[in-house]
Amino acid sequence: MAQTGVGRVQLYAAVGPDLTHYEVDVEGAALTRRGTVALPANVHYCWPHASRRHLYCATSDSASGVGGFLGTRHNVSAFAIGADGELTPHGQSIPLPTRPIHMTTDIPSDHVLVAFSNPSGLRVYRINPDATLGAEIAQPETIDPGIYGHQVRVSLDDRTAILVTRGHDAAAAKPEEPGALKVFRYESGILTGEVSVAPNGGYGFGPRHLDFHPARPWVYVSLERQNRLDMFALEAGRVSSDAEFKVGTLAEPGNIRGRQAAGTVKVHPNGRFAYVANRANTTADIGGRQVFVGGENTLAVFALDQTTGEPRPIQHVDTRGIHCRNFHIDPSGRLLVASHIIGLPVKDGDAIREVPACLSVFRIGADGRLDYVRKYDIDVGGRQMFWMGMV
Repeated sequence: MAQTGVGRVQLYAAVGPDLTHYEVDVEGAALTRRGTVALPANVHYCWPHASRRHLYCATSDSASGVGGFLGTRHNVSAFAIGADGELTPHGQSIPLPTRPIHMTTDIPSDHVLVAFSNPSGLRVYRINPDATLGAEIAQPETIDPGIYGHQVRVSLDDRTAILVTRGHDAAAAKPEEPGALKVFRYESGILTGEVSVAPNGGYGFGPRHLDFHPARPWVYVSLERQNRLDMFALEAGRVSSDAEFKVGTLAEPGNIRGRQAAGTVKVHPNGRFAYVANRANTTADIGGRQVFVGGENTLAVFALDQTTGEPRPIQHVDTRGIHCRNFHIDPSGRLLVASHIIGLPVKDGDAIREVPACLSVFRIGADGRLDYVRKYDIDVGGRQMFWMGMV
């Protein structure tokens, strides 16, 4: 996501349906809170228009995950981004059939692609010449959306779309459900020629997010259920049938204390580094309070071999919060901001203290390593800070 105007970067963070704008001082590694806009329901994901003058936001009143409240209000809304980063509604929102989990535009922002998790699905909607939202694009071929879609991305040449489907771990009497990368030829809103990339039939393969290398034919995929980063080749619209490299994301893989899950993956704008969020938020009852049992809430930093694409871990840094669901790198590659969906009580020796939801700010060094600067605590009031991004 690029800058709006010369040297200007804006950050938007959603708590429930409220989307708050922060001005970003990249040099000072600081955020200044500005205005807030209310959306029709909880914000699940946002993506900017290629012009960086508009922002599209997918919302839903359904609960996140599986088995929660099923709502009835699911939409994508468009906003114009003003010269100072303020958001104003731009045209009418469009309805969606169910809760969206992720969305993106194609490279010229002629279309919005929306991924759905439960039930899994993928749909494409037109973006009108004035950047307002338009009608759904009927697809000529039936789409197999796999099990629990979690992200959709379009390759940088605008010719390939990939739906990341996570699957589910085995639970009680229910067997494991396999994950996959659903790869499509993409042209002007049309998805065809679906191929499922599912090593070992998708068993032991739980992809959550991917990112593309900016200059080489490499796709980096975070495996939520395996706490792993895989690198696949992408040549002529074809994704390799198995990962060419596989590397763990945890600093202490032998010290799992609760549910531990890899999350967002992003490649640095210079293509030399990749970053993966490690998330933990399992609790146990202590004196009548649900207290965090421990686990890795870290960002794993990888140096990328510029000949082979192999990721090599070089740092694990504490994110200073609980469950970093999103993080973003500013377009200059000098600043990383991590957002945390909730706060929790944690043990501190014999005492218990609160760790609130927060935005954590890190400088990125020339060697790719992260240096913590400060954090901004956010009162989520029983809601979740589900999405955050910079434009």
